[in-house]
Amino acid sequence: MAVDEEAGRPTWSRQIEFTLAGIGCAVGLGNIWRFPYLCYRSGGGAFLVPYLLMLVVLGIPLLHMELTLGQYLRRGPVLALAKACPLLKGVGMATVAISFIMCTYYNIIITWALYYMFSSFQSELLWENCNNTWNTANCSDRASNSSSSSTASQQFFNLKVLERTSGVEETGVLRWELFLLLLLAWILVYLCIFKGVKSTGKVVYFTALFPYVILLALLINNVQLPGAIDGIRFFIIPEWDKLLNVEVWINAAAQIFNSIGIGFGSLMAMSSYNNFNNNVLKDTLAICITNSLTSIFAGFVIFSAFGYMSHLQNVPVSEIAVDGPGLVFVVYPQAFVTMPVAPLWAVLFFFMLLCLGLDSQFAMVEVMVTSLLDSYSKPILKYLKRKEFVVLIVCGAAFLMGIPNVMQVGIYVFQLMDHYTAIVSIMFLAFFEVIGVCWLYGVNRLSSNLIEMTGKRPNIFFRVCWWVICPVLITVILVFSVIQFKPARYEDYVYPPWAQAVGWLIALASIIWIPLAAVHTLWVLPGSFAQKLKKSITPFSLDEDSESPYYQQKGAIMEVIPNIAIISSDYKTPIQTNL
Repeated sequence: MAVDEEAGRPTWSRQIEFTLAGIGCAVGLGNIWRFPYLCYRSGGGAFLVPYLLMLVVLGIPLLHMELTLGQYLRRGPVLALAKACPLLKGVGMATVAISFIMCTYYNIIITWALYYMFSSFQSELLWENCNNTWNTANCSDRASNSSSSSTASQQFFNLKVLERTSGVEETGVLRWELFLLLLLAWILVYLCIFKGVKSTGKVVYFTALFPYVILLALLINNVQLPGAIDGIRFFIIPEWDKLLNVEVWINAAAQIFNSIGIGFGSLMAMSSYNNFNNNVLKDTLAICITNSLTSIFAGFVIFSAFGYMSHLQNVPVSEIAVDGPGLVFVVYPQAFVTMPVAPLWAVLFFFMLLCLGLDSQFAMVEVMVTSLLDSYSKPILKYLKRKEFVVLIVCGAAFLMGIPNVMQVGIYVFQLMDHYTAIVSIMFLAFFEVIGVCWLYGVNRLSSNLIEMTGKRPNIFFRVCWWVICPVLITVILVFSVIQFKPARYEDYVYPPWAQAVGWLIALASIIWIPLAAVHTLWVLPGSFAQKLKKSITPFSLDEDSESPYYQQKGAIMEVIPNIAIISSDYKTPIQTNL
């Protein structure tokens, strides 16, 4: 079935813009924070083995699949998946839900980055020594013979920034400093979307290269520190017995999906603005390889700092008490104090985190904004009149939902939401997307689409991955992740059963759209149940039945056309996307 390019549909003015925007989408805080954190939790070098394997057999083939589908169908994730497999159109809706849930707690990282950045504007960093009111007797700012000591940066994060409680059962009070910084973070996000930053090519190159300059400077400094080589060994030398742990493989797959953006729909929507004859394979390889190299580069930076911390605390690298986002706000700052002009490097590093965080954050917000406007623009604009007010309401709602994260219990709330959203939910989304596209839409049809666009058939590696390896591997990972499910934890703290139940409700908030949309499809299609079922797994069946109630209920499923998903929203692309 040929798909004509829409009249008037915008395309990238230069193809390099899509590649850069795709890299900007994939490379973010996840590379600086989540990759090293999952790598450390999974045993260091043992994590690299499944990570690189997942990159080759899942990451690259599935991104190639998403870009092909988006470019061929000229649609964002909701309508593209509705066309490819009407029964599983809910996967596209779930991507909207998961993006909104993530944006409610993701902004907390930006809040912490702002706190650290403002705290760095002084001649001596606050975590440089143990002579502060919040420090305890076991604080250490130099090499210690005591294995029970904790570093100055650990105590600054836990006792000063978070003032954290002993667990989720003890909520504590609101941290007003963090509350106001969270408000500032949301104001920045709102202005990014409201103003629509029209960036020049020079800004693109700055935002793309700036993080590498900072990370390189840190690496050069860190490798000269005592103990650094121990941390690097932990990072690159696998403990092979760790590979028998299913959690390591699940974390590796989840990191590939989260970092590249598979299952979130953003890159699929971005590719829908490509020239119809663009070679998506080049873009796929550029995005995936750059993303993974950045993660590994960041790994060397942070694990060399880990080695230095283990030297200070006189404990093995594997026993340093850091977890989750604390890794970024404990280990990196500990390295700054050893650098000349430490406050300057600290300000630049946290400014880098701010840029990386905002880039991803306002993109996730725009997923929700644009989907609302695409689906219900007439009733919404009838009352609110302007898009800016819709953005304000979405940002306001997400801000209010994020307030528990800036209470003293906040770090536990953050970790719970991140575990059930970024690891549990994304595995279900990826599973249904792969089944819908690889098996129901079909590898042959996908190959034909590529031939029509580029004149080249995908090689045997991609066809085998799409047909067998990806569906089977994701199914196995999903089954084992359910059978051997490990509840969320933070450092040595394990969440109580009621908190785990709340976590599953958070996961269900995005997953539930898949069965609901399947029921909706079967409901609106004409014929007997058997006819409905057959049509629901037949690509383009909703298009063919133009009299179907589906087209009389447009509000139920409309395309998410991200001026979002051009993930930097105007940030990395000059084209107009407010269609």
